Amino acid sequence: MEKRRIVQLVSALINNAYFKGFASLSIYQGQGKAVCVPVLNCYSCPGALGSCPVGAMQSLLASYKHRLSLYVIGLLTIVGAASGRLVCGWLCPFGLIQELLNRFPSPKIPLPGVLKHLKYLVLLLTLLLPVVWLNAAGLGSPYFCKFLCPAGTLEAGLPLGLLTPQLQPLLGSLFYWKLAILIIFIVLSVMIFRPFCRVLCPLGAFYALFNAFSLWRLEIAPERCVSCGICDNICPMEIAVTQNPNDRECIRCMRCIDQCPQKAIAFSRVIPLPALPERDLPAEECKS
Repeated sequence: MEKRRIVQLVSALINNAYFKGFASLSIYQGQGKAVCVPVLNCYSCPGALGSCPVGAMQSLLASYKHRLSLYVIGLLTIVGAASGRLVCGWLCPFGLIQELLNRFPSPKIPLPGVLKHLKYLVLLLTLLLPVVWLNAAGLGSPYFCKFLCPAGTLEAGLPLGLLTPQLQPLLGSLFYWKLAILIIFIVLSVMIFRPFCRVLCPLGAFYALFNAFSLWRLEIAPERCVSCGICDNICPMEIAVTQNPNDRECIRCMRCIDQCPQKAIAFSRVIPLPALPERDLPAEECKS
């Protein structure tokens, strides 16, 4: 099993290590919930030990005073400035689920490029709607969590809603709307690599803003690159690595680093480039 997959599994386990919650179908409400995790992981998941930053931010924005959480913004900014979308590729439990679904045999289709920009609109609305879309009492709502987030449906809505008899009579059209969204993304994940992360995730959109100048970013050594195109072809996020290795879609999965025959790609020269192979591969040979 590759190292990244092990890290993803460990992260999912740590983020949802309140096993008593799964057994009793209850939500952990201890001191850990005062801490935000840097990934999308629903607060109401029975196993969740921390808070989702998207939900926490929206809840404060929707409150009576409509406060912006400097704590959440600061945490996400530090993580993004350090490594861009690395946490998306290595730590996000819902990203892991999409990747595992994508391993099922099926025709694979590319994601239309225009859809990649939609997540930035979702990020804007996630921050804006709780402040401007208010009820009669002057309160907003965590609209992304309420109407859109498939991770919340999978991690909290299904186990709590379907397995708790007291809650089953309360399930209405909103639950089935979110269930439909989850099913759509489950199906899409089989055919498209991480579709939710690339199209609708506001957290991924926020981290993407840091990819180009984060402390830990990809660099290509021009004296080594022979333009063989291997990195472009194996990139699961469909990035032209040779043109822009720090594209906003890059989740730092490191496939390009592992597969480059010239070892021309590394992280910010903080990690030294390995020694050149004994025989350089000409571009024609690589392309074959």
